[in-house]
Amino acid sequence: MAGLSNPEKRLLKALQTRKGAWGLEEILVACEWSDQAIAVGAGQGLYDAGFARVDETVSVEWKLGEEGEKAVENGLLEARLWKWMNSVSEPSMSAMSEAFERHEAGPGVGLLKGLGVEIQGGMLSAENKIAIEAEIDRRSRFLNNLNDDTEMINHFKARKGLITSVENTTRTWSITEEGMEVSDLEEVEQIVEITPELLQTDSWRDAEFKPYNVNLESAMPESGRTHPMQALIERIRAIFLEMGFSELVDDYVQSAGWNMDALFIPQDHPAREMQDTFYLENPESIEIDSKQLAAWAAIHEHGGDTESLGWGGKFSNDIAKKGLLRTHTTVNTIQYLAKNPKQPCRMFTVDRVFRKESIDRTHLPEFHQIEGIIMEEGANLPMLVTTLKTFYAKMGCPDVRVRPAYFPYTEPSLEIEVKWKGKWLELGGAGIFRPEVCEPLGIEHPVLAWGMGLERLAMLVLGLDDIRQLYISDIQWLKSQPLL
Repeated sequence: MAGLSNPEKRLLKALQTRKGAWGLEEILVACEWSDQAIAVGAGQGLYDAGFARVDETVSVEWKLGEEGEKAVENGLLEARLWKWMNSVSEPSMSAMSEAFERHEAGPGVGLLKGLGVEIQGGMLSAENKIAIEAEIDRRSRFLNNLNDDTEMINHFKARKGLITSVENTTRTWSITEEGMEVSDLEEVEQIVEITPELLQTDSWRDAEFKPYNVNLESAMPESGRTHPMQALIERIRAIFLEMGFSELVDDYVQSAGWNMDALFIPQDHPAREMQDTFYLENPESIEIDSKQLAAWAAIHEHGGDTESLGWGGKFSNDIAKKGLLRTHTTVNTIQYLAKNPKQPCRMFTVDRVFRKESIDRTHLPEFHQIEGIIMEEGANLPMLVTTLKTFYAKMGCPDVRVRPAYFPYTEPSLEIEVKWKGKWLELGGAGIFRPEVCEPLGIEHPVLAWGMGLERLAMLVLGLDDIRQLYISDIQWLKSQPLL
């Protein structure tokens, strides 16, 4: 039959020998095939022609996720926490924070409370220890031998990465009455590809070509796409440029003077400690103009000419010259203003910053900061709030509010909150640069400034609860993300 391909003819011929359902393995044996794709393709062709029926059965199989495999190897988190509780004389929240990593101690509190552990005055206690141990044992046995316990499946589905589902599709094929009536199933040589060599002779004139069904749905081609983080950065850039801002890009390596002293952060501030800042061995020290150092020293020690009292103490030029990886992009903003103190401007930055953080679901040592400034005569707080509301509205978050806050280099200071899925979420800070920041640089006009974390905004937009997902090369996850 000319309308069928050779695999379709062979499969139909096999199906005609017996009515009823044929499984994939039966078809492979009957047709002497080893490639499942050939059998499935031939079956689909017969189905499209009306010569065969296809029945599908979908089953769900549960398997251990990455965290589940770790739990089987090292023990469930609640099991390890319970074992620790019973091994110390005074189980307290502070002691637990020292014994376990932050990413374990935090969720662990909720797990223990769910089991019946009580927390009073920072101390952990439990009355019904037998019931707690029985439940922990039940959970551990389930992970070691996954089964169809609906209660356990629902419990572990709600915990990230412990179990994952895999859908298995089983197909069977059976012949139709129309298929039984087909004859002339002799296989013939078919041409499946037209090549230049074929067209150089006349042999193609009498050849049989493999038929193509142009009505079938074609496979969706896979193509490259922009990473969600980069797409979000480009979207933010487009919004700021649309609002009349210019982009500022500068170096990661800076001095402590420009990174902190210029922003009126005292030299004994906790942010200067090694646990928060990456100080460098090369360059260990970065030269700064002596006049600039003197201006900062006056501001820090006694407030200079700003009517501020400063921070007191002795300003250290050596501390100001220390080399570091910038902890915020404001360091570049303030340097731009120092070079252009009298020229009104509207600038923004979307770039990397570095802080010595322990990696967990909400923290990374390297992340992105979104920052903007407006410096012009008459700039004021209502202008700042309106600008922020306009930006977030363009990002798809029209409900924005601000509330008072404190930052060392702005006064007044604001925290920005947006309404997302019925909840108010804090996304950044803003304010007007203090005189102690502006006057040493010769800035005469008010400077409106704001900053926010890009990763937190990305987690909000993409619906994530773990910041690390943004930097894991999970192809399936990347394919499923919306275009931003």
